[in-house]
Amino acid sequence: MKKITQISIAISTLFLIASCGNSSKDGSAAINDKKAAIEKLKADKTKTDEEIKKLQAELEKLDTNSANAAKIKLVSVTAVTTEDFKHFIDLQGKIDAENITYISPRMGPAQVKAVYVSQGQAVKKGQLLLKLDDAIMRQSVTAATQQLEGIKTQLGYARNLYQRQQNLWKEGIGTEVQLITAKTNVTSLENQLSAAGENIKTLQEQLKTANVYSDVTGIADIVAIRVGETFSGMSATGPQIKIVNTSSLKVVTNVPENYLTRIHKGSQVQIFIPDANKTVNSTISLISQAIDPTQRGFIAEAKIPYDAVLKPSQSAVVKILDYAAANAIVIPVNVIQSDETGKYVYVVSKSSNGKTLAHRVVVTIGEVYGEKVEIKAGLKAGDQLVTEGFQNLYEGQTITTTL
Repeated sequence: MKKITQISIAISTLFLIASCGNSSKDGSAAINDKKAAIEKLKADKTKTDEEIKKLQAELEKLDTNSANAAKIKLVSVTAVTTEDFKHFIDLQGKIDAENITYISPRMGPAQVKAVYVSQGQAVKKGQLLLKLDDAIMRQSVTAATQQLEGIKTQLGYARNLYQRQQNLWKEGIGTEVQLITAKTNVTSLENQLSAAGENIKTLQEQLKTANVYSDVTGIADIVAIRVGETFSGMSATGPQIKIVNTSSLKVVTNVPENYLTRIHKGSQVQIFIPDANKTVNSTISLISQAIDPTQRGFIAEAKIPYDAVLKPSQSAVVKILDYAAANAIVIPVNVIQSDETGKYVYVVSKSSNGKTLAHRVVVTIGEVYGEKVEIKAGLKAGDQLVTEGFQNLYEGQTITTTL
């Protein structure tokens, strides 16, 4: 029994020794794996450190102060220069003719007997356009002429009687009353003859009014009358005959009343006619003296030279010069920023150690026109103005214009 027990103990010991041998082997493999992992991490770290050093070296070229390196901002700059600055009042206008006439009858409406002009026809001043009904006026002239002839006959008879009475008076025959009466009859008939002559002249002038003539040389822009119709000059739809002289043109525009003190006769004007794609330079030739109570503006006119492609009532873009400054500091209006202290921009400055910094400059602005603004104070020619990337900049921030 003792022997069996000793054998069991020996077998158990062998198994324990074998078991311990396997655990030792597994522990060695784990250690080796850990060591391999550590070496791999060290290699990765070395590579990462090298990349970090490379990036830091590139960053140090831009900013030697690594603490501020992350705050460097890329911007675009433009040198500030001087130029002639002009401000215009932009308005809408239209072309009009200097000489436009609306033909009308001199003696009132009358029936049209003949039309001698057609729409679009060139006419000259004094040219016959219409013939109106003149039958009654002709009858009046005829009657007045016949009356004149009768007075002439009576005057001849009265003069003969007066001459005879005067001869008798010289011979002592007759009375003084008879002589005076004969003379009075002659004088009265002479006056009647003179009045009849003036009446005929008046009737003949009236007769001429049946002929309608053009007041100006130009183009018959409107001819809205036909034979048999009544010509009165104007109808419910507008003028019956309109003559336009296009040899002298002008542009007319309505200017808001708040510009009354800013423009004057002689102010420069740039006129663009979109339909003709033409630009004309002119000056203000007329400014109305009254303010329109409806549109709250006043009329300004500028003469333009004759051009066959320009027509009355064509639309025009009118730019009236109301302010100009020579050798002014002018910058883009979009770079102007504002806060509670006023308006400002950013310019480029250099620090003592050579770094490029953003410098905030307060500016005083003048007139603004289009995309440009006049700077009265704060900037000078040669300043490097930040024109892009100025948003969210702050005073003293490190900036660069290239990467």
